[in-house]
Amino acid sequence: MPVISRGLEGIIAAETRIGDVRGDIGQLIYCGYDINELAGKATYEEVIHLLWHGRLPNRRELGKLTEALRAEREIPQGVIDLIQTAPKTAAPIDVMRTAVSMLGCYPTVRHDLDMPENQAIAIKLVAQIGIIAAWFHRARQGEALTPIRKDLSEAGHFLWLMSGEEPSADATRTLDVAFVLHAEHGFNASTFTARVVSSTLSDMYSAISAAIGALKGPLHGGANEGVIHMLQEIGSLEKVDQWVEDALAQKKKIMGIGHRVYKVLDPRAPHLKAMGIKLSNELGEPKWIQMSERIASIMKDKKGLNANVDFYSATVYYSLGIPTDLFTPIFAIARMSGWTAHVLEQLADNRLFRPLSEYVGPEPGKKFVPIAER
Repeated sequence: MPVISRGLEGIIAAETRIGDVRGDIGQLIYCGYDINELAGKATYEEVIHLLWHGRLPNRRELGKLTEALRAEREIPQGVIDLIQTAPKTAAPIDVMRTAVSMLGCYPTVRHDLDMPENQAIAIKLVAQIGIIAAWFHRARQGEALTPIRKDLSEAGHFLWLMSGEEPSADATRTLDVAFVLHAEHGFNASTFTARVVSSTLSDMYSAISAAIGALKGPLHGGANEGVIHMLQEIGSLEKVDQWVEDALAQKKKIMGIGHRVYKVLDPRAPHLKAMGIKLSNELGEPKWIQMSERIASIMKDKKGLNANVDFYSATVYYSLGIPTDLFTPIFAIARMSGWTAHVLEQLADNRLFRPLSEYVGPEPGKKFVPIAER
């Protein structure tokens, strides 16, 4: 008999060589590498190659990939017009989703790139997604769009486009590590969404637009915004204990605590926590990380729940001066490498996703009644 599993929990829908989340032991694997072997050691560009090709690149391969990514930083004028004319009150994640869909209206394949079309699309999406987010932020503030540069890494280029100022080596490295930590996470909701759309043999732009829509939800990528809103609501370290006690009594969700898969500590969290502490100390504003640590300690003691990646990434991004509503878009920027890797893998050995459902409605036997007699 078919097994019913709400939310598909425990159901294996497909095989993958890209990543694995071993929640019972708190391990995250990218193509055979424990995340602790990559975070702070491999650059985001190296991880992109790893997810797409199953191995870390040599110098020549990394140079070729980096050159291809930087060559694809020019965005079509129609998409630029969309970025500049979108309502300034629009959520950045919505503009990103719409802009990605619009990119699909333009030619993709560069004749100087010797690769299959979908690989070329993947390069284009990874190269341009951060530009879309940064430029919309500039446009909504009434500022000129920062000129594209070809001499910066993906992380450094995003920081440059956001501020128009030369990014520091520390800030660039911090965001680069965050990109690595967020690049891949198994069959999460947005990745699975991308694979489902791809399984219909729709185009990659459609699959990624759908993935961004799934990521937007507060139960998925939107959680990191909720963490900062929570900290701002609490206000200060001395108010944390009472706020958490009241929230638990009211059965309010504590954002950034617990995880659907990890039953122990999220292996990404310690890396972001360490970066959060370093940034807070450098900026002379340690209260955010102090409040975060206190909340994490209380929740561990009272509920046996650990902080997840969203809990500390919020403090890191906030300390970098990134607006709160760009936290989820940064998640999308980093995850673009993982999403495109999964789309490529899905299409390499495709089978249409078509699960069953259990019907719980009335049994057949109803008779049609003409509308005049109803």
